[in-house]
Amino acid sequence: MQFEDLPLNEDLLDALYDMRFENCTPVQEQCIPPILDGRDVIGIAQTGTGKTAAYLLPVLTLLKEKAHDPSAVNCLVIAPTRELARQIDQALQGFAYYMDINGVAIYGGNDGIRYEQERRSLSTGADIVVATPGRLITHLSLGSADFSRTTHLILDEADRMLDMGFYEDIMTIVKAMPDDRQTILFSATMPPKIAELARGIMNNPVEVSIAVSKPAEGIRQSVYLCREADKTRIIEHIFTLTKPERVIIFAGSKLKVKELNISLKRAGYNVEAMHSDLEQPERDRVMAGFKARQIDILVATDIVARGIDIDDITLVVNFDAPRDAEDYVHRVGRTARAGREGRAVTLVGEKDRIHLRDIEKLLEAEIPREELPEGCVAPSPFAPSREGHGGGRSGHGGRQRGGKGRGGRRGGSRKEMAPTKATASSASDETTPALSAATAASGNLSAEGEKPRRRKHRGGRRRGGKGRSRDAGTDVQPTPAPSEA
Repeated sequence: MQFEDLPLNEDLLDALYDMRFENCTPVQEQCIPPILDGRDVIGIAQTGTGKTAAYLLPVLTLLKEKAHDPSAVNCLVIAPTRELARQIDQALQGFAYYMDINGVAIYGGNDGIRYEQERRSLSTGADIVVATPGRLITHLSLGSADFSRTTHLILDEADRMLDMGFYEDIMTIVKAMPDDRQTILFSATMPPKIAELARGIMNNPVEVSIAVSKPAEGIRQSVYLCREADKTRIIEHIFTLTKPERVIIFAGSKLKVKELNISLKRAGYNVEAMHSDLEQPERDRVMAGFKARQIDILVATDIVARGIDIDDITLVVNFDAPRDAEDYVHRVGRTARAGREGRAVTLVGEKDRIHLRDIEKLLEAEIPREELPEGCVAPSPFAPSREGHGGGRSGHGGRQRGGKGRGGRRGGSRKEMAPTKATASSASDETTPALSAATAASGNLSAEGEKPRRRKHRGGRRRGGKGRSRDAGTDVQPTPAPSEA
């Protein structure tokens, strides 16, 4: 299905045409119609499937074509991290380029001046507010935010927010909103907590489930079964075989990220760390440096696993196997994007073997094992547990203390609307402001080096777009789209 086939606002279609958005992704095709009908929607789909456009496009159409209060916050989008909130706001600028729609981005890690700008923006009203939960709670507790007239609530990466402990914050925000709002929830997984949240805040939602995909075929996956003490040595061994460029290393905790960053710096590598303890200016500096190839290696927590668009990553290293098998797909999916090839290496220590079992169960395949470098000693296989559920093959990893296996491929299904086939375009790796920024952020992709085409029946792209995107109280005219994608 093409965007032209959907009853989207004409000004919005002009922006999509300029960004070379033609075909809907499956999640967009299945979610946009019920959202336009005013239904509550639960979307279960991975990062990178075009979820941002799946909710922003219909909501922008509803705000433009239906009467709403200009002094109220009409749509609230909540995201788990500052990076994702900024990316959503960036996409909003592009989509609303020709529309008289204003947006406000609100997230922590800023100074008092920024907070005062946010407060003024909330008090005067905004069409769309994109925010993190903690910052919203601060504004609510100080009385500077009023969501009593908000008509649309969107929860993006809801499973990630619950993992980060934001359940109570979300419920506090929801209680400040009217009961007759439209609620849209997107999540990569559907654990019981998400189902409980949906039952509590949604009204007869339409459910859209896109199957959890396996890693791209262009990713060469492998595993080192090793001792915890040898992990850093193995990483240095990998870097002796291939020069480290465009590398992301995922670790399971902020402490490990900090320690590994120090170890690699001492070894002479061009490396920086990304974790939630960094102040926002420092996080911006690190990400900008990595995107600009000024930093070769980024050591990070899962803050980078979702919602960050960098298309030319060559190697992903899991310093720790992720506890959730589906997070493995998110992590390794940072490489081999836009048709490229990449490599994903997972270091499986003594405590990680049960997680490896879950990952391989989800992938329905065994990940190839690598030989340990000289000086590293293979860990002893687990003995069967007393409960009788242990064992496992030597070198593959048995289950610990009768732990129950998780995973299993999640099938795609759709309630009330039959799924149809759709294809996404391909894309460049540019993330410039306004129109080209949204192209990179939304999950729809365009061919590199080609000039934007004109939408013939509307006379093509018009000069002097009316779209406004306010960042913390300041009206900003988005930069016109560049002549090349």
